[in-house]
Amino acid sequence: MASSDQPNNVAPDPADNVAETAKSARDMAELKKKAANQYYSQKEYKKALVVYNEVVALCPDISVYYGNRAACYMMLRQYRDAMADAKKCIELEPTFSKAYVRLIKCYLILGDILEAETALKKLLEFDPNNESIAAEQKDIAYLRKFLEAADVAYNAKDYRKVVYCMDRCCDISTSGIRFKLTKAECLALLGRYQEAQEIANDALHIDKQNAEALYIRGMCLYFQDDIDRAFSHFQQVLRLAPDHAKALEIYKRAKLLKKKKEEGNAAFKRDQYQEAYDLYNEALTIDPHNIMTNAKLHFNKATAAAKLGKLNESVAECTEALKLNENYLKALLKRASIYMELEEFEEAVRDLEKASKMDKTNRETKRLLGKAKQLLRKSKRKDYYKILGIDKNASTEDIKKAYRKRALDHHPDRHANASEGEKREQEKKFKEVGEAYGILSDPKKRSRYDRGHDIDDNEGGFQDMDPNAMFHFFCQDGGFQFQFQDGFPGNAFQFQFPG
Repeated sequence: MASSDQPNNVAPDPADNVAETAKSARDMAELKKKAANQYYSQKEYKKALVVYNEVVALCPDISVYYGNRAACYMMLRQYRDAMADAKKCIELEPTFSKAYVRLIKCYLILGDILEAETALKKLLEFDPNNESIAAEQKDIAYLRKFLEAADVAYNAKDYRKVVYCMDRCCDISTSGIRFKLTKAECLALLGRYQEAQEIANDALHIDKQNAEALYIRGMCLYFQDDIDRAFSHFQQVLRLAPDHAKALEIYKRAKLLKKKKEEGNAAFKRDQYQEAYDLYNEALTIDPHNIMTNAKLHFNKATAAAKLGKLNESVAECTEALKLNENYLKALLKRASIYMELEEFEEAVRDLEKASKMDKTNRETKRLLGKAKQLLRKSKRKDYYKILGIDKNASTEDIKKAYRKRALDHHPDRHANASEGEKREQEKKFKEVGEAYGILSDPKKRSRYDRGHDIDDNEGGFQDMDPNAMFHFFCQDGGFQFQFQDGFPGNAFQFQFPG
């Protein structure tokens, strides 16, 4: 009779050992999963992740474990890791609805709408009544709406609208680098370089080889006239992405702009001002977005125009430079100097006051401001030399002769039959002639007047005299004689002036 017991020397079945080990690993995995879930519920996601990693290591072929870890990764904002686990989960269990929902959410958060739509379509095939579908469809529609609006705005060069649309997209795609970089590009085109660079730098911290981020940083350098560093960035972009059309286009523009500007500078140094002017003008047509370089080109053009004697055009070019860069000190000082040449002293004072505030330590600017203020005061005073019709170097005798002539020309008696308006005008001029003589005939007052000082009305002298009294002061015996009719037959006046 055979015994039912196995001999002591018979080895156990290997399959039994494998099964026992597997059962033990699964039990251990389940225990660890419960611990990980508890950490998760307490929002201790980092601790939960450590344990979920152990669970997956124990049982790498169980879909639900990848699903749990994917959820944990999402809470830690590690969306790419979450996507990888969701995909593994679907690989192991193709109809795992929660894995699809997590995958769709990750795609949306990362801004990959096409992949989100593809995953949603697959979910609809086997679980059309899933309660998460409506929310995901709504988010996709929201993104589509603002992406389409952004495309239209970009083509219309409405970069502010694009920035707004990208911000709306980031409401859903909180980690959408693509949308953030599009926003950064438009910020650069709007001249908001610091904001654009910060976004690009954030992207490069995540991926140092991100061609789009490098392109945007290169744009910012180029637009701030840091051409050589910009070239380096564009070259790096083209090494990483040879078909990057925008980088290639801006690189070509940058090289052409630099070439034209340098040609203009060379012509200016050769004293070929018209050629320099024309080259600067050509350079200004190359890239309207390059504000800082264009500001310098307008200034260079202003300098060439001044050399050509086109002073009003020089002022206009300085103004264009200042529109692009309101703190462009050289353009401000250049415009002030041209205003001085044009004797537009009020405008010169305004520019020099601003320049002095911008550079408080510059003594030369302060000196020029003082001179401009003095000339402004002089320009607002009556021009006594002009009133008498004499040169500023006129002698005392010239002043006397000029007074005699002008006083007779404008004496009220000579215009007795004129209209009331004409009488008032001649009386005014007669008085001004007396004022002019009162100042210019007094050496001290004349000297002060020539230096731009105000003349005190109470200083005495001829200025205090009645114009007629001053006129008759010269009517003394033995002096200069002049006779004219007052308009009435038979009446004549004879005046004598000191010789």
